[in-house]
Amino acid sequence: MDQVAQLIETFGSRATLSVRSKLDVLTDLVRLRDPRVVPFLLDVLADQRQPMSVRIQVLKRLRNGTLSPANRPLVAEAMLRVVSDRSSPDLQVNAALALAEFTEIDGVPTTLGRLGLDQDEPIELRFSAFTSLQRAGPTPECLALLLQLEVDESLGRSARSVLSLWQ
Repeated sequence: MDQVAQLIETFGSRATLSVRSKLDVLTDLVRLRDPRVVPFLLDVLADQRQPMSVRIQVLKRLRNGTLSPANRPLVAEAMLRVVSDRSSPDLQVNAALALAEFTEIDGVPTTLGRLGLDQDEPIELRFSAFTSLQRAGPTPECLALLLQLEVDESLGRSARSVLSLWQ
């Protein structure tokens, strides 16, 4: 059994593995350049039985890691599912922030814009979505979304400020 398979087995086979130990295994896994790592991380991210801190750490690893062009859409899709899951507000906020790295993927800016504009969403999530749109820069889609946010009571001033900087 190679190192990647061993680490994946260690992570999954011990139900009583502490959060710290799981994070250590994830750290060791991410250092390895192996095509099995990203699919494994996506499984951990989707697993609602995993501790929140582990899932948030996976989000950060995926956001900051070097991904192959083939994996980028898969990671973005997984993050879009997380950002739509209202059962984990902290994870939603982190996913909205992580999506800033994936705004070139179809559907990401639209979802971020929808979240930013939705008055029924928590302000932390709305602001995280707005921040990711801002980080995407003045693309036509982001410009259109920020123009819609200009009139928003909570985010309007920030949207106007960003639009002013972009012009």
